[in-house]
Amino acid sequence: MPIPPEPQHPSYAKVFLTFARNSLVRDMMFRANFLIEAVSSLSWAVMNVGFYWIIFEHANSIGAQTGWEKYEFFVFMGTTWIINSIVQAFFMPNSEEFSELIRTGGLDFAMLKPIDTQFLISLRKVAWSSLANLVLGIVIVAISLAQLASRAEDPWQFQPAMLVLYPLYIACGVAILYSLMICLAATSVWLGRNQTLYDFWFYITNFSRYPMEIYARGWGLPLLVVFTFVIPVLVVVNVPARLLAEPLSPRASWEWPLAGFTLLATLGCLCFSRWVFRTALLSYRSASS
Repeated sequence: MPIPPEPQHPSYAKVFLTFARNSLVRDMMFRANFLIEAVSSLSWAVMNVGFYWIIFEHANSIGAQTGWEKYEFFVFMGTTWIINSIVQAFFMPNSEEFSELIRTGGLDFAMLKPIDTQFLISLRKVAWSSLANLVLGIVIVAISLAQLASRAEDPWQFQPAMLVLYPLYIACGVAILYSLMICLAATSVWLGRNQTLYDFWFYITNFSRYPMEIYARGWGLPLLVVFTFVIPVLVVVNVPARLLAEPLSPRASWEWPLAGFTLLATLGCLCFSRWVFRTALLSYRSASS
């Protein structure tokens, strides 16, 4: 009797590439809508640049003695767009639809697939138009670094370690935001519908859009502690942008410990979000039951 072949395990890279290609084909079927979404996203980002450009006409830095002067802050802003655009392109559209999968019973079919359910839920769609801000963020960072490198006093200098550390901490920031997002999406299993996902997302991640030094006084101190060590969204942009722009010279004594904490926070967030998602699936009851 011939021995039946062993079941083939899916290649996650190939599956993701298939998802990405299908999403691109779908977007190209509605090119006008794709262009409108991309232009709208870029327009909002450009208006933000103009807004902060006006602010720097009246102030030298974001916060006294923080080091976040004009072009250092634009490195920070560009890093924010890079991270947020990746999250919004690959994870946001899928997380927003999770409650709809529960309502319609689509989650039943996802759980029957021979592939990890969280992977399938998280990456089955790609919003390609959201990557427009990724390109703009890279351009803003490049222009800002060129300005910092050409200044007469204390010019910025390239260090080879940045080629590793900056992408590493960009990935850490994406992972932390993804972990927060999948936790919010998983609550749909218990709540039935979670239509306020984007609202929660905006409220919490809004704290990550500014240098953490602005929270270091008065009523901002509790926010600094909570959103650094409990819900670590403040490290998402601050650490990679700080490593690249070097706003403080010499570096503050707490910068490298904060970078080390970010690695631990990333691992902790991924593990916690995985536990929340799997616990939610254990509580899930089929739409047909």
